[in-house]
Amino acid sequence: MNIKIFIVGDKIEKFYLEGIKEYEKRLSRYCKIKLHHFKNEESLSKKLSDKHYKVFISTKGKIISSEELADKINHLGVTGKSDVSLIIGADSLPHDEVLSISSMEMDLGLKTTIIFEQIYRAYRILNNEPYHK
Repeated sequence: MNIKIFIVGDKIEKFYLEGIKEYEKRLSRYCKIKLHHFKNEESLSKKLSDKHYKVFISTKGKIISSEELADKINHLGVTGKSDVSLIIGADSLPHDEVLSISSMEMDLGLKTTIIFEQIYRAYRILNNEPYHK
């Protein structure tokens, strides 16, 4: 699976980026995942591919559990939708689905780190591996 995380917004604090890099490293055994940071939606819209399944992360989206996210990732993979874009911080771009990690507002860096963590957790669930060592 190829997962691209697109974020739109201001600078992300260094400690969040360090956490994200750790999850990128952990996820490398399960999928290809890459973070792309944009200052505005116009720049991002030029990079979005019509071939990707686009999921918008918003406080107004459907809240799903870690297990449901694992099922969603598995379903996308088996149905041939192995190129997935998760979009954080942009609200007017075309998308296929809207999900939420919380109905509470939070910092862009925190939200992005949580998304990486939940993707990692989903792959651990899919592979019947314990999350905590």
